[in-house]
Amino acid sequence: MQQHTVRRGAPSARRFLKRNVGIALAVTATAAVLASAPSASAWTGGSYSGSIVTDVRTAARFDFAAGEIPENITANPDGSVTLSMLGSCAVCQRTHGPELMRISASGERTVLVTGQVGEAISGNARGSDGTVYYALWAPGNADRNGVYKLLADGTPQRVAALPADSGPNGLAVDAAGRTLYIADSLKGTIWSVPVSGGSATPWLTDAALAPIPTEALPIGANGLRFHNGALWISNFNKGTLLRVPITPVGAPGTVRQVAGGLPNIDDLSFLTPYSDVVFAAQNGSSSNNGPDRVVVIYPNGTYKPVLTGTDGLASPSATAVRGDRLYITDGGVPDPHDPKLQTARINLPALLAGAVH
Repeated sequence: MQQHTVRRGAPSARRFLKRNVGIALAVTATAAVLASAPSASAWTGGSYSGSIVTDVRTAARFDFAAGEIPENITANPDGSVTLSMLGSCAVCQRTHGPELMRISASGERTVLVTGQVGEAISGNARGSDGTVYYALWAPGNADRNGVYKLLADGTPQRVAALPADSGPNGLAVDAAGRTLYIADSLKGTIWSVPVSGGSATPWLTDAALAPIPTEALPIGANGLRFHNGALWISNFNKGTLLRVPITPVGAPGTVRQVAGGLPNIDDLSFLTPYSDVVFAAQNGSSSNNGPDRVVVIYPNGTYKPVLTGTDGLASPSATAVRGDRLYITDGGVPDPHDPKLQTARINLPALLAGAVH
């Protein structure tokens, strides 16, 4: 019997390895992390098939009429999550103030901050020391608009003011825990400010971050994450995921588009701190401009939907990952208004298979 061996030429082999070794290493590292994670399900190296995201469940439901419209999420080390609740939004009656809420691993809810009617709490983030930061979008109100943190006693303190006509949205903290970055959805700007407080500085202003004025919701730079020495930014109107490296002196490098063709891309998260695999929410029903989806975006810019409206998505606005668990916030903007927090499992073998094939 003859054996047939498929051989790759050296150049094509190098291209193949370059394209796939990153994801393979990332998933290998993830498997090691998950092996010690309390919430991890066992993986014995079985079939590389099936859905990338499985076991979708509703972890918490909210009251849309009371302004409980989840916008952003941080997954905390103790198994709790911190949620930003809009209170009011562009398509909602402005009758309730926003909230910053923590939900414990057991489901207990604690309201950390309540804003004023007409404001929105958008991005929130957790510093390396556990400090909670959040962006408060107070249209036209320079006395309130800006970025805040919670002091040890739970009292909110404004870290930096932002102009009254700016739209603070996504929020990120650098790895050193020294600098806050704020995505301005109206000005096409990323602001920076020391976590200790001070004047916010326009760190980067670029056309790639700007909104499209003719859109129903003119929102540009939206989701924001600090990851592997760079800021990753989603542009809601332009449907792009961008990466901006931070130079050794703290300045922005060249803006690079990682992926495009993702209308109404909202907030995002990474598979692990070491992996450039992204889970991003597409909040289409918030402006009737595209699908409600969660997509996985690979480092080479290819992407595929992993959750859709058939999985219960309703204005998905953000994702978070902890271990092999994926969290999704749903604003529930369209009728019948179903705001909620969903959880699901990430199928690592299927994720790897999707990158290779």
